[in-house]
Amino acid sequence: MSEPSTEPAIQVRDLVKTYAGHPAVRGVSFEVARGEIIGLLGPNGAGKSTTLRILTGYLPATSGQVTVCGVDVASRPSEVKNLLGYMPENNPLPDDLRVHEYLHLRGRLKGLRRRQMAPRLDEVVHLCDLGRVRDRIIGKLSKGYRQRVGIADAILAEPPVIIMDEPTIGLDPHQILAVRDLIAGLRGRMTVLISSHILPEIEVTCDRVVIVNQGRVVAAGTPASLRHEFFGPGHYELELSGPLDALPALLAGIHPSLTLLPAPAPDHAGFASLRLTADPAAPDLREALVNALARDPRFRLRALSRTRHSLEEVFLAATTPKAA
Repeated sequence: MSEPSTEPAIQVRDLVKTYAGHPAVRGVSFEVARGEIIGLLGPNGAGKSTTLRILTGYLPATSGQVTVCGVDVASRPSEVKNLLGYMPENNPLPDDLRVHEYLHLRGRLKGLRRRQMAPRLDEVVHLCDLGRVRDRIIGKLSKGYRQRVGIADAILAEPPVIIMDEPTIGLDPHQILAVRDLIAGLRGRMTVLISSHILPEIEVTCDRVVIVNQGRVVAAGTPASLRHEFFGPGHYELELSGPLDALPALLAGIHPSLTLLPAPAPDHAGFASLRLTADPAAPDLREALVNALARDPRFRLRALSRTRHSLEEVFLAATTPKAA
């Protein structure tokens, strides 16, 4: 039996795209491992859509190399298209077909065999929760259901790589949750690259993010690693009374990365306002802190909070021009 391939699902090396001499993409490089869910972020005009179009073979690069499952996009675009499921931002769908008619047509175009068609259609209809609308005209569906139809189309032929451009744009909170769960269900089965402006959804859904700005990659990593890169370790704020010189030993027993920063003198009631740092990859330690301090009669805890920067704050820090 052959060993599973270790080739990245997507590999982008020094990608450049210029329009009439104007660079839209300037040396972008990143990799996506098989089974990962990756978010591609950036402000308008950052080069996200151009990068996606090059990845899918719809647009040639000026220079650089893009491979999908080891297949070069520039030299073998037809083969690459068979490896990809693509859901564009506007998700163009025929308004006059029923859901099952459209998916059957798309299955035929994607090369599904006759004996595969019915069971595979049933599977994607179930996975995308389209059972109640499979016989309805697409033009009469809500935005949320139309997005699900687009995702069903993208995954229909079970390609190893799925690319989605703004899959939750225009959806209400309930619809966003449904699409989020649907995408999360693909983890490990397919590689998913998502471009989106809805940063909380990216933070919840994606394993890693790649942030582009002005045609360049300005940050890449897990949300936790990027928080650490741009803002340093996470912080816990405490109001505590007791022997502060005994606190470091107690903290070491909770988590090795917990560190007490220099503290001001206690107030008139004997409480000091303290700040603790911790590795951003560490779990939420508030409950452990409360329990450990409650067990030690020398300490009295009056308040505890956690400072945790959002992906939106990371995004702004990565894409805001530095002051001169």
